[in-house]
Amino acid sequence: MADLITVDDPDDPRLSDYTGLTDVELRRKREPAEGLFIAEGEKVIRRARVAGYEMRSMLLSSKWVDVMRDVIEDVPAPVYAVSPELAERVTGYHVHRGALASMQRKPLPDAESVLRDARRVAIMESVNDHTNTGAIFRSAAALGMDAVLLSPDCADPLYRRSVKVSMGAVFSVPYARLESWPRGLEAVRDAGFKILALTPDEKATTIDDAAPHRLERVALMLGAEGDGLSTQALMAADEWVRIPMAHGVDSLNVGAAAAVAFYAVTSGRPGL
Repeated sequence: MADLITVDDPDDPRLSDYTGLTDVELRRKREPAEGLFIAEGEKVIRRARVAGYEMRSMLLSSKWVDVMRDVIEDVPAPVYAVSPELAERVTGYHVHRGALASMQRKPLPDAESVLRDARRVAIMESVNDHTNTGAIFRSAAALGMDAVLLSPDCADPLYRRSVKVSMGAVFSVPYARLESWPRGLEAVRDAGFKILALTPDEKATTIDDAAPHRLERVALMLGAEGDGLSTQALMAADEWVRIPMAHGVDSLNVGAAAAVAFYAVTSGRPGL
């Protein structure tokens, strides 16, 4: 059973995992280096535990102690009970959900091991907005994608905002970070995947005509909001595909486009 510890000093060193959560650059550097990430909210914390992540500690406002009582009784990590005001001073923002947990990261698998048993894979190039990253992972989990691969410069899926937006779906979909780009795509092709590049370019085949759901193994590449896929990524693809647009709209937000394309990729797949 965890120790329930009341803390009233925002500078208490035991709360160091939770300091400055709104400082994106600081947390982006610090969290992977220290092997931690922050789970926010009851559902996300529970999903992280179900996914096998070890809890380092938990930070709760008083009204959440009873809600999380079963977790408190089940983990050996310390649980810090604080006032909402103190939580805000420590983290830098109002913690609406009243519950935070510092979790231990797992070693990230390599691309080859992630691809081994996969048939439907999403590949993200330079998607560095944490909201979009979380939305893409949530759609990937919900619509039956088997894995996600990230270019070296993609945002961290375990950053607090990504985890929150995904509602913990980042714990459900295996992912790996490619070590080089676009050379790392060779491993995808060597594993038997046809690589499709999602682009609004009119020269691209409509995703319905491409019929990706009929392919044995398919990898769908998505680019960053605004810029889309780089020239190098487009040249490395086997085929360009697009989502037909109407009413003069030229493209969708990458999170929305991912959901539409994932459905096209997985529709009719056995077991779904």
